[in-house]
Amino acid sequence: MKTSNPVLARLGQAAERERSAGYAPTGPYGQPGIPQQYPSQAGYPAAPPTVAPMTVDDVVVKTVALLGILGVSAAAAWVLVPDALVGAAWIGAAVVGLVLGLIISFSRMANPALVITYAVVEGVFVGMVSKAFETAYDGIVLQAAAASFGIFFLMAMLYRAKVIRATPAFVKGMIAVMTGLFAVMLINLVLALFGVNTGLRDGSPLAIGFSLVCIVVASLSFVLSFKEIEDGVRMGLPQRYSWTAAFGILVSLVWLYIEILRLLSYFQGDD
Repeated sequence: MKTSNPVLARLGQAAERERSAGYAPTGPYGQPGIPQQYPSQAGYPAAPPTVAPMTVDDVVVKTVALLGILGVSAAAAWVLVPDALVGAAWIGAAVVGLVLGLIISFSRMANPALVITYAVVEGVFVGMVSKAFETAYDGIVLQAAAASFGIFFLMAMLYRAKVIRATPAFVKGMIAVMTGLFAVMLINLVLALFGVNTGLRDGSPLAIGFSLVCIVVASLSFVLSFKEIEDGVRMGLPQRYSWTAAFGILVSLVWLYIEILRLLSYFQGDD
């Protein structure tokens, strides 16, 4: 029941409290345990509260649902947003998505409505980014999408085969690297707004190298998500936390897709 993830540790404690309120741990194959018996009140049999535990299948279903919502939102934004407003919609969705993502990430409680809202907003962001790149480079969106899902399934197979494992050192290192990359990208964005070119996003050899680093880290971030899902199922977290697990996969997929899209654009030339 131990985990090196402090958030999962807190959620595990919450799960223990919910189980003590009327929910037994899961069986050996992930089935819900037998609810505890409660004394009747006012002459009527008491119905004990039951809390279904999270399973891997729950996460898969929620992830597919979020990807579907994101896809519909992206397609709608692509069709409905006029070309003149693509930039504004792109920036607006990015800011709102960042705020929602931080709220979800630092919240101790799973909120399906908030996660679904995030998927809708990210869909607008992805749709606007994709439209801008596809207008400049025909066919690049399909290439980036295929590469992103290909990498995701490859990482899933490697994790399942135990070729890559999320050891405590790996987790700490990934968190440090991802935090550093986020800080660098944020600083670069602020400098770009003031007309300062750092060379990280202009197609130069430095930009290509930076995108490759981001792609590698985004790919490895799936391992963190797989580990969180594995720990969450083992700890018997309530089923609603499958939305939070699916959110983690969605974030990594969107990040990976954007970085691949950007990298592919560097090799398209000026055609």
